[in-house]
Amino acid sequence: MRASDPERVIAAARGWLGTPYHDQASLRGVGCDCLGLARGVWREIVGPEPFPIPPYSRDWGETGPREVLAEGARSMMIEVPSAKAGPGALVLFRMMPRAIAKHVGILTGPASFLHAYERLGVIEEPLTPSWRRRIAVAFLFPQR
Repeated sequence: MRASDPERVIAAARGWLGTPYHDQASLRGVGCDCLGLARGVWREIVGPEPFPIPPYSRDWGETGPREVLAEGARSMMIEVPSAKAGPGALVLFRMMPRAIAKHVGILTGPASFLHAYERLGVIEEPLTPSWRRRIAVAFLFPQR
């Protein structure tokens, strides 16, 4: 499996800037959450989604024995060491210690990323040390 062009991934992701936040949605310009943003970029870069996404909780402090989001991404994306993730990579954030990784962003530069955030919608912001240390796992979008 080969990785998609990072510039193409970033351009697709930036096309979602300003989309309002809406839990479990994935419609550019209408509403999405962080996973919905990643799903929309997938559809543009790779093609149709390979399976329907079951409902999920909004609890960033959720704990459990399985990293469901990471496991799903592993089945269809290219995992890379999070320390080596560069622009165009999809990153999963662990928002609380011992919680499962449930927040998703797309790196747009060495120190910036794009994500959907409640009350703010899809935004691009600095990848501060606080955000960087929360990265749990990283993936590349595959080519079509």
